[in-house]
Amino acid sequence: MTQISRDRRGNALLALVAGLALLLAAAPPAGAQARPDSFADLVVQVSPAVVNIRTVKIVKRGPMPDFFQFHGRGGDQGGEPGEEMPDLHEFFRRFFGGPGGPGGPGKGGEFKQRSLGSGVFVDPQGYLLTNNHVIAEADEIVVVMKDGQEVKAEIVGRDKKTDLALLKVKGRSELPFLPLGNSDEMRVGDWVLAVGNPFGLENTVTAGIISAKGRIIGAGPYDDFIQTDASINPGNSGGPLINLKGEVVGVNTAIVAQGQGIGFAIPVNLAREVMNQLRTTGRVTRGWLGVYIQPVTKELAEKFKLEGTDGVLVADVVKDGPADKAGIQRGDVIVEFEGKPLKDWHSLPRLVAETPVGREVRLKVMREGRSRPVTAIVGELKDEQPEAAQAEEPAKVQLGLTLQRLTPELAQQLGIPKARKGLVVTGVQNGGPADEAGLRRGDVILEAAQKPVDSLDQFGRLAGKLKPGEGLLLLIQRQEATLFLVVKAPKN
Repeated sequence: MTQISRDRRGNALLALVAGLALLLAAAPPAGAQARPDSFADLVVQVSPAVVNIRTVKIVKRGPMPDFFQFHGRGGDQGGEPGEEMPDLHEFFRRFFGGPGGPGGPGKGGEFKQRSLGSGVFVDPQGYLLTNNHVIAEADEIVVVMKDGQEVKAEIVGRDKKTDLALLKVKGRSELPFLPLGNSDEMRVGDWVLAVGNPFGLENTVTAGIISAKGRIIGAGPYDDFIQTDASINPGNSGGPLINLKGEVVGVNTAIVAQGQGIGFAIPVNLAREVMNQLRTTGRVTRGWLGVYIQPVTKELAEKFKLEGTDGVLVADVVKDGPADKAGIQRGDVIVEFEGKPLKDWHSLPRLVAETPVGREVRLKVMREGRSRPVTAIVGELKDEQPEAAQAEEPAKVQLGLTLQRLTPELAQQLGIPKARKGLVVTGVQNGGPADEAGLRRGDVILEAAQKPVDSLDQFGRLAGKLKPGEGLLLLIQRQEATLFLVVKAPKN
């Protein structure tokens, strides 16, 4: 009996230890989100604040073409139109403004172009956040709430650069709204909901996770998108991306055509700053440094005596701009902004834009392999002032291009604005040196090996000194911008 009791106690202890081990294995790590059994309670909480947005744009059309002017039997010019084909005539009358149509005989007419989108109330007084492209050029904006009520909205302000807009519904207060969360705290793998109006299907909810952060998709100069696999489709634009606390962490904006489970949302921390400015002044004021920038590639890092590819290469400096006055030069590499290391070139425009106009900022630049501190006074970015000129990253290249000395006549012929002295690229060998380097027909080579060039012989001498696999640093002008490229000599 004693031995049996001991065995039973031992087995019970082993079972208890095994059970505890299973519980510990199933428990999520500290700080991790538990997988919810259902999102139903969260949907009930957030959905009243999410609305559908219907816009109407009045489009004018010209008179119906003569081709569509139908006549009577046998081509009788005096007969009434549409005698033989009344249904077809009615079709063209409705859509092309033919005789008897909205525009009258020989006149144009108007029709209403409708579109759908989504939005979210962010204030009980009726302020509504959505995408700019949802309401752009709209003559009428109607907000449809979850209970079916329709109310007109007016534009408080909109910002094309971030594709955000702030609306306000008329004559309403104490509306349901959602608080804004902190998108910086969201992690890849966190659960999120997307609520909106995809394809006109009202009050649609989809769930997924954050797939990535900081995505650059070429939508604008301040790209910093949250990527999610929560289903987003046309009509979801402007709707909220929501965390498990019921907070808005993003504004659903873009999808990948022909892609599945790939959607993009503007981080709410960016949207919050834009929204506050739109609400206060109706416009967004951004800081401006006055530089054209491009990424630092491995080849460029070697030419500029850099240890790595971190930082932002200054391709050109706007004359009398903040950077010019601070002493920043073309070819400098900005590696820090206000003590923050710049790991990639996309971060600088965002940091500068968020800086109040008139503030003094500290930068660190690399010039000829040496670090230099620089102090600049941030200016105001005007709509006509480009902040960044994106350069194409050159691949491994071989020399091969057709050059011609730039003359005023050739500049006019090729449509080259504000051309300087240099050599114009008149031909690019397919798959050859210029093609793979990123050079294009019409580019103007201003410098080679950091020396001005304006003759074919001079360029030929510099290129002829290259060893197999060695690169030649070029400064080129492309339309209004300048950028650096490195062209490598063939290795064999």
